Amino acid sequence: MTTFEELKRRGLLAQLTDEKEIEELVNAGKATFYIGFDPTADSLHVGHFMALCLMKRLQTAGNKPIVLIGGGTAMIGDPSGKTDMRKMMTPETIQHNVECFKKQMSRFIDFSDNKAIIVNNADWLMKLNYIDILREVGAHFSVNRMLSHECYKQRMERGLTFLEFNYMIMQSYDFLELFRKYDCNMQFGGDDQWANMLGGTELIRRKLGKDAYAMTITLLLNSEGKKMGKTEKGAVWLDPEKTPPYEFFQYWRNVADADVIKCLKMLTFVPVEDIEEMEKDMEGSQFNKAKELLAYELTTLVHGKEEADKALEASKALFGGGGNSENMPTAVISSAELEDGSMGLLNILVKAELAPSVSEARRLVQQGGITVNDEKISDPKARISLSGEVIIRKGKKAFRKIIVKD
Repeated sequence: MTTFEELKRRGLLAQLTDEKEIEELVNAGKATFYIGFDPTADSLHVGHFMALCLMKRLQTAGNKPIVLIGGGTAMIGDPSGKTDMRKMMTPETIQHNVECFKKQMSRFIDFSDNKAIIVNNADWLMKLNYIDILREVGAHFSVNRMLSHECYKQRMERGLTFLEFNYMIMQSYDFLELFRKYDCNMQFGGDDQWANMLGGTELIRRKLGKDAYAMTITLLLNSEGKKMGKTEKGAVWLDPEKTPPYEFFQYWRNVADADVIKCLKMLTFVPVEDIEEMEKDMEGSQFNKAKELLAYELTTLVHGKEEADKALEASKALFGGGGNSENMPTAVISSAELEDGSMGLLNILVKAELAPSVSEARRLVQQGGITVNDEKISDPKARISLSGEVIIRKGKKAFRKIIVKD
């Protein structure tokens, strides 16, 4: 099976230009491709995962990744999929985020011996002056055509700033610059980036002629990828300080039944033949086995085997599989706060950060959403003895082991 065939079987490719030539380049290991990441936070998140895995797959097949950090475009903000203008960030914040991204990406991409490179579009965008942009880039873009794209039409109804209107031009200029400097002949992006990416391809061909070799591919279901990683607390981050390895594991352990095979194909390196064989018999307990495999594989990728093993053990303990509870998420309560070795359930939920307030904790209990050591508690006035091991669960996904210390 060729690399390109595997990408298709895993459901990773959607719209393409010049499919035959793209297939030949990828299979021959001759693609120099880029994917862009705007540094809008100090950590990558689950929404970036598909792109990182794709880069790793293509690099393994001999192709060369260029990681484009959008230090320049982050100062503008992409209007695609947004209802409001992105909050402005200082150059210092952007640079800090860039350094965080580089560190995390090294777990996925091999940057040794020029096998891959990281570039920051601030290095060229910040040097451009307004007249340069108008003459070199602006002359090649039709305003009517830009406004025909869905990302702009949606924002035109709510209000689109001239600043954001320039994002497509800046992203297109990135591809031109990468083509010139690094012989970059391919770009990947989410399906919401199709218009911006086509702008880059057209800019190269208009400025350098029809023979200029530049292609675009979008990732299938990347809009769903952006929905992934959203929890009640916010995003699921790759930084263990923001999302601890166990919580990361549990996020994937609790994906919907309908999504588990899709996630295994798109995000893991389990042989696609094995996943397709698994798919034939997916029913009942097989879903749980597939989810456990998904969670373990992705936690290993992001946090390493040791953390994945700990998370697996803790998960088995929680769900009755005889595992070790040592690595469960914990909440510490001072013994001085107890009365006769116990505490009111509502206060425990707040201290364990399973509820933001006592009133919200009361609602959860009354609605039957809280279990203590596998026993559902529906009385808001209940007091819980904390003399032994106590594990409190909210719904199916959130829980804490309560530890009492002097």
